[in-house]
Amino acid sequence: MARGTVIRDYGGVSAGDRRAARRDKLIAAARRAWGAQGLGAVTVRGVVSEAGLTNRYFYEHFPNRDAVIVAVADQVREEMFTTLVETSMGAEGDVEARLEAALTVFLRGIAEDPERQRILTTEVGQIAGLENRRRETFELLAALILEYGPQVPGFTPVVDAAARRHAQFVVGGVNQVIDGWLAERDIPVEDLARVCTELCMAVTAVGDLR
Repeated sequence: MARGTVIRDYGGVSAGDRRAARRDKLIAAARRAWGAQGLGAVTVRGVVSEAGLTNRYFYEHFPNRDAVIVAVADQVREEMFTTLVETSMGAEGDVEARLEAALTVFLRGIAEDPERQRILTTEVGQIAGLENRRRETFELLAALILEYGPQVPGFTPVVDAAARRHAQFVVGGVNQVIDGWLAERDIPVEDLARVCTELCMAVTAVGDLR
């Protein structure tokens, strides 16, 4: 067996797969630290220790601490998008029913996962690469409304500048309501999902998105 083959395939696992697995371990370790203790707990030393790796492998994937924090934030954002899209598209009924179903699942996930809640509500403006993430997230959510909306019964938006502004308003407003709820937890998840849905429907009706 050639030496090159041994390097590429060790124990039935390719070098690329091992590298990807190490990256996943580092991100998972950073996510646990951030979710359990806050952003200040994410350090290179702590992450590699928690992941059972060494500094060499950390810097193989990330140039610094900020980079792994960005990776965690992106992972959580991707999970959020996936939950909203898959739930809304998999639910039955009109746009209002699907929106409420998606928001209920999304909010329940935040409420039941303190780790995700802490990550989503952390102020990350001081982290290089995350300065504009909040704005970008709003823009992506607004884009999702316009992209997937036409596939939902009863939702036929006009995709123009005005429609985008209304979609952005919906996303920003719902986010503010959710932020307030995370601090107070004054009503059940299901009630909050209904409130957010009613607000979204009111805005879209006025904005002639439907």
